[in-house]
Amino acid sequence: MIFLPISINITDKKILLIGGGRIASHKIGFLEQFTKNISIVAMEVINTIKEKGYTFVEKPYEKSDLEGAFLVYACTNIIELNLRVKADAESLGILTNVVDNPKHCDFVSPAIYKHDHMTIAVGSNAQDVYRSVALRNKIKEYLEHDPTIFYQPVK
Repeated sequence: MIFLPISINITDKKILLIGGGRIASHKIGFLEQFTKNISIVAMEVINTIKEKGYTFVEKPYEKSDLEGAFLVYACTNIIELNLRVKADAESLGILTNVVDNPKHCDFVSPAIYKHDHMTIAVGSNAQDVYRSVALRNKIKEYLEHDPTIFYQPVK
C-alpha cells in the first residue's frame, strides 16, 4: 500500500463516523482539531461523544446513512460491519477509513501536531503508527520548547 500525504479541504463538508464508542471518540479527538462538522451513527453513542454536541443518531447502520458524507470513518468493533460500510461508501464514491485496518482504507490519518494554522503531519504509510506518534511527540516537544519558532521567518 502506498498512501499519498495530502491536505484536503473539508470546509463545510460532512465527516461521518459509523460507531459511537472508544474508537470513534479517539477519531473525534483528532478530527475536531480541523472541523466541527462531525456526525455519528451508532447503535449506542458513549456519553463522552454525546457531551461534545455533535450530531448523532443511535440506530443500526444503513447505507442511506452515508448520504451527504464527504469522508467516512468506519470505527465499530465489528469487522464485518466496518467492511460493509467501506463497500457501501466505495459504491457511492466516498473515501473511507476503516479504523485499524489499513488494507481496507482509502486514506489514513497521520500523527498530527497543530499550532494555529500550521500543521505538521508524520506518517508511516500505515506501517508503524507508534513510531509516527513518537516522532510527532519529539517534534511537538522541540517546537513547544521555543514557541517563537512559529513566528520566525524561514531562511
